[in-house]
Amino acid sequence: MTWLRRIDGLIGAIVSAGKWLMLPLVALLFLQWPLRDILQGYSREANDLGQVIFALYVAIAVTAAARAGTHLAADALAQRFSARRRNQLARLGATLGLAPWALFVLYSSKSVVVASIAALEAFPDTSNPGYFIIRAALWVLALLMLAQAAVEVFRPARVGE
Repeated sequence: MTWLRRIDGLIGAIVSAGKWLMLPLVALLFLQWPLRDILQGYSREANDLGQVIFALYVAIAVTAAARAGTHLAADALAQRFSARRRNQLARLGATLGLAPWALFVLYSSKSVVVASIAALEAFPDTSNPGYFIIRAALWVLALLMLAQAAVEVFRPARVGE
């Protein structure tokens, strides 16, 4: 399943790159007060850019948590099951929960996200460009989760599962 390895590798690369978004996010959050109080400017731009980075970070972080098996895991109960049973439950959850949720998000947000991207929507309070990226981050989240669900469902069983 070469396609599955490619998708898994792509998700892994996105997650690896996405973790670095935290550094500029923290810097922008830290700089807001000095920009506002000392320079008396650019704090709103720093805030807007921070919101964009945060939206993308969260979209990627949810997928990273799912990949690591730490997102919404009922571990206390699952520890009693065999590795094979836990694998079956993970596949079932991806098939009946994760994939339908991601498809619902993509479908239900289509008009809002497409219109926002088409208009290159700006932030409502500041008119700074980039608000459309926050809306598009919803699709990044849903597409990454859909791809992760496919990896979870179609990956070959590991030894001992």
